[in-house]
Amino acid sequence: MMKTPRNTAGLAVLPDRFPVHSSDRFAQPDRQPQRAQLLMRRYEVAYLNANGDIDEFTRVAPAIAAFEDSFASLARSALLPTDRGTVAIEDILPGDKVKTVTNGFQTVHWCGAITLVPNHTDQDARRSSGMNKLTRISADALGIGRPMMDLLLGPSARLYHRSPTLERVTSHTAAFVPASDFIDGLNIIEISPPTPVKVFQLGFANHERITVNGVEVDSHNPGARHELNLRGDMLALYMSLFPHVTRIEDFGRLAHPRLSLHDLDFGDVA
Repeated sequence: MMKTPRNTAGLAVLPDRFPVHSSDRFAQPDRQPQRAQLLMRRYEVAYLNANGDIDEFTRVAPAIAAFEDSFASLARSALLPTDRGTVAIEDILPGDKVKTVTNGFQTVHWCGAITLVPNHTDQDARRSSGMNKLTRISADALGIGRPMMDLLLGPSARLYHRSPTLERVTSHTAAFVPASDFIDGLNIIEISPPTPVKVFQLGFANHERITVNGVEVDSHNPGARHELNLRGDMLALYMSLFPHVTRIEDFGRLAHPRLSLHDLDFGDVA
């Protein structure tokens, strides 16, 4: 069994089997190729099985964007409307019905969570790819009741955004845009939590728009296979975190495209 040299609140560094490709690849005294270090993370999953029961497990997998983006949308205390009233994200379970914007109440099939940790070393900082940053949106920053109270979002949260520019360029009326793109340093700011923070994401039968503290965000959907840039064993490992589906195509199509503000030089959040 391989031992993990470091384990910090859900993170561990494991040696990769492939040599690094850099000018330092022969930096060891014996001139043997260095081993790349692969940062791993614990992924927490709860899902509805075929019998309609809830199964849970925790799995260690690579801390790379394709994996992390599927888990890191909403921070603790984010409030969602459900058929049993307003419920915090950490209290939602598979089988609960969450009110979506366009399709009414939909059953939660999958809940995922990871723990974000502060950077302890420069090495960790390079590998974390911004996954230790949160976005805080002040009350009414996007309009009256948007959000109703301060909202803390994870690094992969995307806001529903409408723009004439978007419609003119893509023929789509709206897109999901990373929340971090709207940081202005005043009403929408970046937060670096000093202690570990758990973040969550929800999966439904289809890609959905859900309302969190009055702000519309998207549910889990990995997008097209080529967007994940995973194949072989790595794709199989990714899919093992979603046992309620058998193929990546089972996630369905995106309800709206995912774009950045930089892509189209958007104007105001709308």
